[in-house]
Amino acid sequence: MSFLLGSGAGFSGDRTDAAVAVVAELIKRQQPAALVFETLGERTLAAAHRAMREDPESGFEPLLDELLAPVLRDCLDHDIKILGNFGAANPSGACQVIADLAAQLGRADVCIAQVHGDDIRQQLHSLDLQRWEAERLEMPSDDALISANVYLGAKALAEALAMQADVVVTGRVADPALFLAPLMHHFDWRWDDWDRLACGMMAGHLAECGAQVSGGYFADPGFKDVPGLATVGYPIIEVEQDGSLIITKPANTGGCVTEQTVKEQLLYEVHDPANYLTPDVTVDLTHAEVRQLAPNRVSVTGIRGKPAPERLKTTVCYEGGWQGEAEISYAGPNALARAQLAAQVLRERLVFRAPAELRTRLDIIGLASVFDSDSGELQQSTAPSTSGDYRLRLAAEHSERRWVARATQELLALYCAGPAGGGGVRRQFQRRVFTASYLVKRSDIHAHATLFEPSAQDTHRSERYAAS
Repeated sequence: MSFLLGSGAGFSGDRTDAAVAVVAELIKRQQPAALVFETLGERTLAAAHRAMREDPESGFEPLLDELLAPVLRDCLDHDIKILGNFGAANPSGACQVIADLAAQLGRADVCIAQVHGDDIRQQLHSLDLQRWEAERLEMPSDDALISANVYLGAKALAEALAMQADVVVTGRVADPALFLAPLMHHFDWRWDDWDRLACGMMAGHLAECGAQVSGGYFADPGFKDVPGLATVGYPIIEVEQDGSLIITKPANTGGCVTEQTVKEQLLYEVHDPANYLTPDVTVDLTHAEVRQLAPNRVSVTGIRGKPAPERLKTTVCYEGGWQGEAEISYAGPNALARAQLAAQVLRERLVFRAPAELRTRLDIIGLASVFDSDSGELQQSTAPSTSGDYRLRLAAEHSERRWVARATQELLALYCAGPAGGGGVRRQFQRRVFTASYLVKRSDIHAHATLFEPSAQDTHRSERYAAS
């Protein structure tokens, strides 16, 4: 019997009702299954650490209640395991929220496990780190450091499932490892069975971005038509003991699962198809075959695996000064000429109103806001049209907040000191986050799982753990 992997979310801020249809389908099929929520990115994690500094009881996925409330009871009642990196900077806080929610739903017997070991801030300067990708050479100072997290693999998550956990909460793990762990637990694959590990890891890779594999982020009207995006079904991956995969989605949902959607997601973020590095296995996709079996059913075969890399990726986030944005609109006759004049006024003003090291960019949305250079060559070389609807956007960054505030205030002043007809000003500024990636020795990282004990003790949970 195949094992079913359902996707409940693909990023922080994803649709909070998507998992309902997935869980309904998993229950209908009456097969062993897990529901996975992938909600964590590098900057998402940095934001979580910042939030926890201000409020020690925060720091986990802000939408955790909304994501789990519609499906938690059904998953517990039908033995559908839940795994998620929604713990972010505060996995124990997320565990407590889930325990409280389960108690409200009449399931205070829920067994929750927490994965530890990804947060290495305390040992960062004592580790043998190899720089991989970084905006600067030196390691950030302790006062600038926001977060430092290793991308853990699936072993500690599988350990948590072996403890009979109903819900597994993690911080930073490799996204597809969330999906690999229940496969390792269910099929009892060996940790050196590289081909099966590679298949399981790519099952996770196909599902980790939620609706991307079932038509989300794929539609291009007239070229790549996708029906029913408003109710797009999030993926379900059917995995067999031999590692073969079938990608599908819940019945009566929008979207589509085709060879094209699967191929696009299969190659997403894969730099070298022969050596896709993950914490648990190096994946070789050079012999992979994608085949449409039926509407919304696509098989993937031919995935091969090689030994896992000796080092694990670590992302370090640190303070990077301040950044800000401000916008103003120009519409109607000769609107483009007025927007171009407003941009020129800002350029001239900032020369003597801000320090030379202030970095700025001006875009005219509706003309050039994606492909232009920082100097605005494209927008300045375009002949003004007689009418239109344009929005001038200023972006600024500096180590000091006051100069970013000054720059955005200069755009605000265009209301009366700029061209005619400007309106709808919006301005905001915030701290900037820099990221750097390093490789750390696998032997220096000690990932493990523990069962969570909520503040209101539950004797049944203790008895259950003792029995395991």
